[in-house]
Amino acid sequence: MGLDIDDFAPRLAFFFNVHNNFLEEVAKFRAARRMWAKLVKERYNPKNPKSLKLRFHAQTAGVTLQAEQPLVNVSRVTLQALAAVLGGTQSLHTNSYDEALALPTEDSARIALRTQQVIAHESGVASSVDPLGGSYLIEQLTDQIESRAMEYIKRIDDMGGAVKAIEENFQQREIERRAYEHQLAVEKNDRIVVGVNDFRVEQNAKVELAKVDGSIEVEQKRRLKQCKDTRDRAKTTASLKAISAAITSGDNVVDAIVSAVKAEATVGEVADVLRHEFGEHKAS
Repeated sequence: MGLDIDDFAPRLAFFFNVHNNFLEEVAKFRAARRMWAKLVKERYNPKNPKSLKLRFHAQTAGVTLQAEQPLVNVSRVTLQALAAVLGGTQSLHTNSYDEALALPTEDSARIALRTQQVIAHESGVASSVDPLGGSYLIEQLTDQIESRAMEYIKRIDDMGGAVKAIEENFQQREIERRAYEHQLAVEKNDRIVVGVNDFRVEQNAKVELAKVDGSIEVEQKRRLKQCKDTRDRAKTTASLKAISAAITSGDNVVDAIVSAVKAEATVGEVADVLRHEFGEHKAS
């Protein structure tokens, strides 16, 4: 878009998932930080060293939470959160143990929060930078993950870039292939998921589940109707047309979207314009 790399790279942040393979996850984050620094330096030659820093938020992986024996999820989340901290995350979200069943209760959310606080204030792991650096296994895993990830980046570069790869469904196919391999391993018992395909119990311990008050939906619909009834309809309509015009002319669509939101266009109305102009992506 014609911007200088140092004008925006220091403001970028990433969002990573954390899974169960503890040492591999630590190495994954270390490899990501190293790869970002190398790629930005080689491809864009920044002058500001902050452009080389990969800042990231991590969230424990919802896909690893199990409905069976849900309290065991506390252990999974703890391991994942610890791996993220040892890997250098700047901020962290810990899932609640009951999220495979419902939205978290206040009690389950508090345990998720306390998990972070125990790691931060009682474990000592946050008092040093890269505490596992120098471990033979961690360094080997970091090198291996970086090498294999760079192979992926080269494949995508050879396709013509990330957008071209999306159009050819490359990323989607790879995600589906890996998900299939994972599920097959679980069903064959080649990969043990505690409480699911081994170490099972006849009946799960009952846990209290959150119940959402239906009045919240009613109130939200009332507020939405009030907004639509009282806004300047002509101004809103014009702002939505401006998004279409920006797309057609190749202008910056973000400016038009911000103007539409200021004119009280809803998220759904803005999305409808984008769908009309761009269509919807459907993997073949």
